[in-house]
Amino acid sequence: MSNFWDFMWLIASAFLFVGYLLILFRIIADLFNDSDLGGGSKALWLICLLFVPMLTALVYVITRGKGMAARQRASYEQSRSEAESYIRQVAGKSPAEQIADAKALLDAGTINPEEFAKLKAKALA
Repeated sequence: MSNFWDFMWLIASAFLFVGYLLILFRIIADLFNDSDLGGGSKALWLICLLFVPMLTALVYVITRGKGMAARQRASYEQSRSEAESYIRQVAGKSPAEQIADAKALLDAGTINPEEFAKLKAKALA
C-alpha cells in the first residue's frame, strides 16, 4: 500500500466483493427454495452463476426479483405463524383458564382482590 488511494481502492473493492457475495448467496438460497422452478432450470442458473457470475446475478435479480421478495415474505410469514403456534402450544392455558385459576386462588384466600384484578387484566391483555 504505497499511498492513500491504494488503501481506499482496497476498501471499496472489498466492500463490493462482500456485497456481491451476499447477493450471490441470496440468489442460491432463492433457487433452492423455489418449488415452481424445475431442476434443469435450477442447474442452468447455477452453471451460469459459476461461469458468468456478475451478469447472471444481475439478470436473475432483474427477471426474478419480485418473485424473490414474494418467496421471502411467504417464508417469513410461515415461520412466524409456526413460531406463534408453538408459543401458544407451550404457553398452554387460555385466558379463560388463567382467570379461572386466579379465581380459585382468590376463593382460597391465597391472593387478595387487587391481585386477582391484576391477574385478570394480564390474562385479558
